[in-house]
Amino acid sequence: MEAIHTVEWMKQVARQARAEGRLTGLVPTMGALHAGHLSLIEAARRDSSPVIVSIFVNPKQFGPSEDYKKYPRDFESDRRKVEDASVDFLFAPSVEEIYPPGFRTSVNVEGLADRLEGKTRPGHFRGVATVVLKLLEIVDPRFAYFGRKDAQQARIIRQMAADLALDSEIVVCPIVREPDGLALSSRNRYLTPAERKAAGVLHRALSRARLAIEEGERDTMRIVSAMRRELAEEPLASIDYVEVVDADSFEPAARLARPCLVLLAARFGGTRLIDNMQVDLAESGGSITCTL
Repeated sequence: MEAIHTVEWMKQVARQARAEGRLTGLVPTMGALHAGHLSLIEAARRDSSPVIVSIFVNPKQFGPSEDYKKYPRDFESDRRKVEDASVDFLFAPSVEEIYPPGFRTSVNVEGLADRLEGKTRPGHFRGVATVVLKLLEIVDPRFAYFGRKDAQQARIIRQMAADLALDSEIVVCPIVREPDGLALSSRNRYLTPAERKAAGVLHRALSRARLAIEEGERDTMRIVSAMRRELAEEPLASIDYVEVVDADSFEPAARLARPCLVLLAARFGGTRLIDNMQVDLAESGGSITCTL
């Protein structure tokens, strides 16, 4: 595996892969790699060659009160994980490589970026869209892989790719979970043992929603109320939001009549975690599938 640290060299490698007619796969990350990232790499290896993993902690997606400086960084550990996963190239640029002096451009996906995570973290999705577009331009992958845990982010990136007629196909992969159902996240390592135990309530709340839906509930206010009752039973959980939204528009859904996402965010001490469940309706028969 080759580690690449400059934009120009990464572009040369990408151009060579295209000239050879190869289907490049990109897995963009901010490091602190875990099994969720490795599942994206595994998906990329099934579809693509070469497989490129990027590690870049993007300062533009962190707000002034967020944890950019504290974000976990262990390049050598991440490098070993990537190498063990049979990745072909590791792209690990500096901030100055991605945002050189005089950098002035940003990307904003209007509407989709204004609610939920966008409301809680102003400017976050502008930073995400900007860095993802730049990575896609540098690497020019046939496929780019993202996790469904960050559902709003994935929807925004898909919209950006469609609006700008990008050649890269955005592939959204399933959530990887701990045995108690907690979605894997680099931020989980911030949790104290007590907070980590308490964080399992996120999955219990989503499971409560799934049970209600499977028993025939279609009113989203009642589904949200059931989830909030579950979350309220955990004293270490501070609810940020619980919503059911249309999977395409991310606007609130009053009833389950179209594909939806059940979304929630909560704080455990100083750590903020998100999770979601996908709700799909069959084309005929009215049956619903809930995917955690």
